[in-house]
Amino acid sequence: MTRLLSAAVSFLLLLSACQTLDKELQNRLAAINAAISTEPTGNFYIGRRFYKEDYKMWGWVREPRKPWNTAKLVMLNEQKKLAPDREANAIGSDNNYEYRLYGYFSGDTVYEPASNGFYPEFVLTGYELISKNPPMIFADPRSLDPKIRLLAPPL
Repeated sequence: MTRLLSAAVSFLLLLSACQTLDKELQNRLAAINAAISTEPTGNFYIGRRFYKEDYKMWGWVREPRKPWNTAKLVMLNEQKKLAPDREANAIGSDNNYEYRLYGYFSGDTVYEPASNGFYPEFVLTGYELISKNPPMIFADPRSLDPKIRLLAPPL
């Protein structure tokens, strides 16, 4: 009986912790979406660099004033403009930086062998750095670790 009671109390504590975590995520998401709603509009996209050692995709790209859960994980076409980290000759040095990206979706998809996935192609024509330390847009902080093969979408 003691074991059963102990297991029940442990379960209730775990459930309470999950609810607190969910509440924290909800609060963070609300703050992120409030900031997004004040973004300027224009002929650009918002991009979040998502560097992974084993993968070749560039990162998440969304339209201004749209939530991160609408973003697409993209392969970058650099024929017109090099990506910021490649231009600096420091691949992955801008992991989790946020940019205003100029360019367009070509309509093509590109195969990325390590993930065995197809991703939309974004043709980069220019960029501006918005932040080197933007708010966390992933539920799991391990998403930012370049060594971990985790491709969870943003919140």
